[in-house]
Amino acid sequence: MLGIPLKYNVRNLFVRRVTTGLTVLGIGLVVAVFLCVMALGEGISKVFTTSGSDRNVLVLRQNSQSELQSGLGLEQVPLVLTLPGIEKDSDGKPLASAELNIVLNLDKVDGGSSNVTLRGVQEKAMRLRPGMKLTEGRMFQPGMSEAIVSESVARRFRNCAPGQTLRFGSYRWAVVGHFDAGGTAPDSEIWTDVEGMRNAFKRGGYSSVLARTTDRAGRDRFVAGLAGDARLALEGKVEKDYYGAQTSAAAPIRFFGIFVGVIMAIGACFGAMNTMYAAVSARTREIATLRALGFSRLQVLASFVFESVVLALLGGIVGCLLGLVAVKTALSGVTGTTNFATFAEVVFAFQLTPALLATGIVFSVFMGFFGGLLPASRAAFMKITDALRQVG
Repeated sequence: MLGIPLKYNVRNLFVRRVTTGLTVLGIGLVVAVFLCVMALGEGISKVFTTSGSDRNVLVLRQNSQSELQSGLGLEQVPLVLTLPGIEKDSDGKPLASAELNIVLNLDKVDGGSSNVTLRGVQEKAMRLRPGMKLTEGRMFQPGMSEAIVSESVARRFRNCAPGQTLRFGSYRWAVVGHFDAGGTAPDSEIWTDVEGMRNAFKRGGYSSVLARTTDRAGRDRFVAGLAGDARLALEGKVEKDYYGAQTSAAAPIRFFGIFVGVIMAIGACFGAMNTMYAAVSARTREIATLRALGFSRLQVLASFVFESVVLALLGGIVGCLLGLVAVKTALSGVTGTTNFATFAEVVFAFQLTPALLATGIVFSVFMGFFGGLLPASRAAFMKITDALRQVG
């Protein structure tokens, strides 16, 4: 015999509009919260996975996990730039930039403070990062205590508009421009002249050197040259891999999202379960009639599980719509969190991807399946004679 017609279950969902609507809304809210938290983690990951180039090599002190932990002496940089594999610029000089990283604690626009990366760079720095562009003002002039600020940082921190002055202790930088890095790591930074920054902070060297290599073979030669020169005690990391390793900053947020989602899903499962138990109780004689007509226990079980899954699926769709609305409106701006690799703020935007939306739908289906399993089992194993005697 064929299974119970699907329209039987769909019709029953619409007959009990109030309980169906409340359950759908409950599951939808769970899915929406889950998606928003996961979109936060996805936003952080996107910053790092889209940053860097496979042709750029970041030169650091051996065993350094970040630029903040690294240090290169002044005498090491010319030796690094003589190694084979580095691309030459139009002026015939190596396409590279010796850079210095320092963390500043700045006041936020909405109160409080946070750490921001101040990066000292040389003239070829923007050539090494093609996605960057000045959006307002001009580039800083070396030796003039000037700085350019990313648009994302400028929206979150005080005194970052062109014409204003950044202050950190006794240090001052005149803001002369804004830049945009297309959602990559430099969007969390402030840039200034590296030599002026070294003198201001009395640093005897640099944090790193970023160099563009000719191709994959040139990159491998350059990295091998760094590793093989005992005088340097340096190592080269492919820039894209360096930033990719920092996606661990999103791991705690993803764990939190999954943890909160599971806890709320348990509650949503109980909501679906209560709805389905009520449906089973109200349709006791219908279930007995179906069994008397020859439908098997397995068919009744599958029918009610299907009904619960459809209920949850509707909730999942509502949750995805709520999540999209939240990310496009209330969560549409940039936000930030601490990158524990650098102890500075990383600025990012929530990213609700199609893959996350699909995850939300699957998440809701699981809630419906497990929420409907026990009520469906009760319906399937109900004694026909006892059920037919019930009034209703």
